[in-house]
Amino acid sequence: MLVGVAVLVLVAVVVATAAVLTTGHTDAAAIKPTPPAATAAPGVVPVSESAPKPRPDRLAAVLAPALADPNLGHFTGRIADAITGEQLWAQGADVPMQPASTNKTLTAAAALLALDRDARLTTRVFTGDKPGVVVLKGGGDPTLSAAPEGQETWYRDAARISDLAEQVRRAGIDATAVEVDVSAYSGPTMAHGWDPGDIDGGDIAPMESVMLDAGRTQPVSVDSTRSKTPALDAGRALAVALEVDPAKVTVLPGPSRGGKEIAAVQSPPLINRLREMMNASDNVMAEAIGREVAAAVGKPQSFDGAASAVLGELKAAGIDTTRARLFDSSGLSVDDRLTAKTLDEVVSVAVGDEQPRLRPLVDLLPIAGGSGTLSNRFLGTEFSREAAGFLRAKTGSLTGTNTLAGFLTDAGGRALTFAFISNHAGPMGLVALDTVAATLRSCGCSA
Repeated sequence: MLVGVAVLVLVAVVVATAAVLTTGHTDAAAIKPTPPAATAAPGVVPVSESAPKPRPDRLAAVLAPALADPNLGHFTGRIADAITGEQLWAQGADVPMQPASTNKTLTAAAALLALDRDARLTTRVFTGDKPGVVVLKGGGDPTLSAAPEGQETWYRDAARISDLAEQVRRAGIDATAVEVDVSAYSGPTMAHGWDPGDIDGGDIAPMESVMLDAGRTQPVSVDSTRSKTPALDAGRALAVALEVDPAKVTVLPGPSRGGKEIAAVQSPPLINRLREMMNASDNVMAEAIGREVAAAVGKPQSFDGAASAVLGELKAAGIDTTRARLFDSSGLSVDDRLTAKTLDEVVSVAVGDEQPRLRPLVDLLPIAGGSGTLSNRFLGTEFSREAAGFLRAKTGSLTGTNTLAGFLTDAGGRALTFAFISNHAGPMGLVALDTVAATLRSCGCSA
């Protein structure tokens, strides 16, 4: 088995230019020899299966000083060999802990198992039960945008309200009112363990099956707050595009009776949305994808249905989920609980050969010092920089909680998977966690 590990490579290219010296004579040009062609090492190289495997006792001894940092608070973790799956080190690996956004690793894995990576979500418009009434029916696409054609959207290749409006006009409909059907989703719009203040903080929006830019009120601002009425906002945007009074928009209390479909737009493919979810740690995207998994296995598109569907897919893939307790698909709930063993097994199965559908998860994990939520980490001290480019992981952060789940190549060239969970962390908890990961990277630990 070959395990590919991304490595950041700096390539220096030197170009020599021929110099011509003119002395007034026709044979006075001096030309330097042509330099050799520049070469570069590949950015992704296979890991040798013969690389030495760390000894558990040496690994424990090397990690011990970093693990003694009180800023780690209550710490659990697990390290395994990526080639054999053998556990090499563990500390409280079976203890359920608050996972924060490493929960998204489970959501991504379940989506890859249950869905086609090219799957798209459809937002539709139907005729209503009265002349002039049109019904906007949400299909769970959080990327839908009200930005006009040619204007930047938060999500690349997002579907647009303007396209729906144009299709309605081409259908010969003279709209006078807009209704919004959000019946695709069921249950509460906010999960158990969520803080309503996170809406204004920009971390989440109430989960409704149609929204604009995942509920952002300032679509292209990273600091945007979220809307408390995302479905109503989407209906009003369609009304404006159809030159209908936004006051004549209502969100239906149940499913619409349905009429003729007159417009439809589609989301970007699943793999693009998964990449956005994992790199930006997008909570709304995670909740929407969790509901996609639920729909695929015949469960309600709700918080409970999504959590049950995600865990069911992982259990079927041979991953131990016995102590998992999830209230959402993003990890934002302070009441979510996962073990380091579950998180590490998800990564271990992804890098292995038994579940090839999970292999894309490897490429969805942010790169230390290079991409996503790890782009500005492992760049501080010379010691931490040793891990930059050699480690890929999903991050997680809540108040007092810092987590990492991923894989790396150690100093001996061996690929290892890991999951680290730090709860009740001190003020330097994130630095302490990264130090543990950097220590693992620096340790060949085979002798």
